[in-house]
Amino acid sequence: MLVRYFAAARAAAGTDSESLPLEGPAPARREVEELLARRHPHPPPGQPSLAEVLARSSYLLDGVACPDPHTPVHDDAVLDVLPPFSGG
Repeated sequence: MLVRYFAAARAAAGTDSESLPLEGPAPARREVEELLARRHPHPPPGQPSLAEVLARSSYLLDGVACPDPHTPVHDDAVLDVLPPFSGG
């Protein structure tokens, strides 16, 4: 799957996107979040951790809002991580 990070998520992850191989049954979005937080445990100085940013972010799965953390994410999916913008 492809994960695309925006704004504070990009800063915390240190990249604007990454490919994430998913094996076996499709994990829930929440499990993908946990995997991403483990892959990026150390934020740049002065930035919140990726785990903190993910906890307050909204998500698009293949271009559609994905508010349910139990939604399955398939290997060919695109997941956009959208933290709150402009303090909102």
